[in-house]
Amino acid sequence: MAGKLGLTGKCLCGAVRVSGEATKPDVTVCHCEMCRRWSAGPFMEVTCDQVNFEGEENIGRVRSSEWAERGFCKACGSNLFYHIIGADEYQLSVGLLDDQSKLQLSLQVFTDSKPSFYEFANKTKMMTGEQVVAAFAPPPE
Repeated sequence: MAGKLGLTGKCLCGAVRVSGEATKPDVTVCHCEMCRRWSAGPFMEVTCDQVNFEGEENIGRVRSSEWAERGFCKACGSNLFYHIIGADEYQLSVGLLDDQSKLQLSLQVFTDSKPSFYEFANKTKMMTGEQVVAAFAPPPE
């Protein structure tokens, strides 16, 4: 794929609208306990930069760790994003997106935390929680 993929979307009630650019059309699925509690299942996201929110006053933010926050619509409760504090990119919830036709499932993380009652048929790269932390966690200060 050449260039970035422009994406738009909105929450369930439309109080929050979002646009952004994905460098790749890749969907990552997180199976960690925190994402499953937040999403009632695995969290599916597309990493985007150049993110713009309309209806910012309707966005609630919860600091979910020392380095990250999660966003939701205060009006309808839709999960909007996972965001590393200070980063320019957001992991936008795939469910928000108007057009998902160009996306592909490419990575599953925290696979060692995934419950046994579901399994994706797609062949993807798989990473355990330890591998994810080693690859992506910010270095200690």
